[in-house]
Amino acid sequence: MMRFPAVAALLATAATVCAAAVPPAERVVTLAPHLAELAFAAGAGSSLVGVSAHTDYPEAARSLPVVGDAFMLDQERLALLRPDLLLAWQSGTPAHVVDALRGRGYRVVVIRTRGLPDVATALRRIGALTGQAAAAGRAAARYEQELLELRNQWRDAAPIRVFYQVSQRPLYTVNGEHYVSELIGLCGGRNVFADLGELAPLVAEEAVLGRDPEVLLAAAVPGSEPFTVWERWPALSANRYGNRFLVAGCRDRPRDAAAPGGGACGLQPAGHGAATARGLRPRPVACIAWQTPDPDRS
Repeated sequence: MMRFPAVAALLATAATVCAAAVPPAERVVTLAPHLAELAFAAGAGSSLVGVSAHTDYPEAARSLPVVGDAFMLDQERLALLRPDLLLAWQSGTPAHVVDALRGRGYRVVVIRTRGLPDVATALRRIGALTGQAAAAGRAAARYEQELLELRNQWRDAAPIRVFYQVSQRPLYTVNGEHYVSELIGLCGGRNVFADLGELAPLVAEEAVLGRDPEVLLAAAVPGSEPFTVWERWPALSANRYGNRFLVAGCRDRPRDAAAPGGGACGLQPAGHGAATARGLRPRPVACIAWQTPDPDRS
C-alpha cells in the first residue's frame, strides 16, 4: 500500500538531485526584450552575453550583442557567444525556433509571462537558473507587495469603463484575457470589451460609442494621433471628462511609477503625450489619476 508514495518520493528526490547537478548558468542569452529586464531584475544581469532585437532596458542591456528577433536568429553570432542558457518567451518565441535551438544542443528554458503573477514566478525561476535565487526572491517579493498595495488601494472603488485602442485603422482592442485588461482592472478600471472572444478583436466605432467608455487609452505610435477619430463625439464620456491617455510600447513588462491619489487610475500618465508603461516587466505597475466621473453617472 506504500508503494505509490514511495515512488513519488523517489521521483521527487531524483528531480532535486538532477536540478542540483546543473550548475548555474553563466552565459545567458535572452530571446525577448522583457526577458533581459527580468534577468537584470533577478540579479543575473552580469551573466547576460546576448539579447534580442529591441531590447532597451536597463541601459546596460543596450550594449549587449543582438542575436536577432523572435523569428530570425543569427546562428553564427549566437554560436560565438557560447551561451549555456537561452531564455525563450512562451507567448512570443515560436515553438519551431525553440525546437531548432534544442536540436543544435542549446539549453533552452521557456519563460511564461502572460499575467501579472507570472512576473514574480519568472523572476524566481531565472534566479534559480543563474545562481541568484536570493536576489531574485527579494525582487519578486517587492513586486508582489506593490501589486497587492495597488489592488488594495482600488479594490473598493467603483469601476471605471475603459477602452484600450491598439490601433486606429483598423480599430483593434483587447479582450479580458489580455494582460492589459489585468492592468486596467488592477487600477480600478473595467475593459469595456472584456467579454469578446478573441484576444485582440476588431471592433466598430459604433460599438465603442455604444459602450461609452469613461477613459480612452491608446498605444503611442510616433507620428500618430490616435484620438482624432473620437473628437467627432463630444458627448462620449471620456471626452467629457478629458480622460484620454497614451501608453507607449505596451509589451509584457510593467514599468515603474507610484500611483498618485485621485479618482481612479490607469497605466501611466500621459495627458496627450507619450507615457512609458510597457506591460509585464518586473517593476511595479504604474497607475495614473484620471478624472472621476460624476457619482450619479449611469
